[in-house]
Amino acid sequence: MSAPELILASASPRRRELLARLDVQPARVAPADIDETPRKGELPRPYVHRMAREKALAVKADDGFVLAGDTVVAAGRRILPKAEDEATARECLALLSGRRHRVFSAIALAAPDGLVRERMSETIVRFKVLSAQEIDAYVAGGEWHGKAGGYAIQGHAEALIAWIQGSHSGVVGLPLFETRALLKAAGFPVG
Repeated sequence: MSAPELILASASPRRRELLARLDVQPARVAPADIDETPRKGELPRPYVHRMAREKALAVKADDGFVLAGDTVVAAGRRILPKAEDEATARECLALLSGRRHRVFSAIALAAPDGLVRERMSETIVRFKVLSAQEIDAYVAGGEWHGKAGGYAIQGHAEALIAWIQGSHSGVVGLPLFETRALLKAAGFPVG
């Protein structure tokens, strides 16, 4: 019996690369088109769960499974934006400089029968105290664009991180331990 079809509800090349580390290749990629605006007063943990679930349910699959994920960088109760311009990237980096923050990475797997399984990783990250020159150099590199919290841990920002507790792959965008467990529970062959 062949493995069931898996649709990845994400346009993120990083999520595809991470999924490949589990020897899983999606049959197709179908990014979910949903409103990702946090609700008034919504906290980071419930928000990231809601986003992963809504993305999984937004993509239609005839007889396949849909895997979706979302990652949020949170400073206290505040959900940091995906940096789309240099000013936002600078604001995020200045806010995160020298302090701990949390990265929540939720995944949801929607089955053809409507059952949705979910998992989440929570990682604590601390940047070193960043000088204005370090922020300028990082922003000039451009890898912050479209990244939650204005940084990409898998890039140059990794050299600015003093320590991390939790899932490195979760901060990148797909927590591999949780994803593997979720896929195995659904009967997918994983590496």
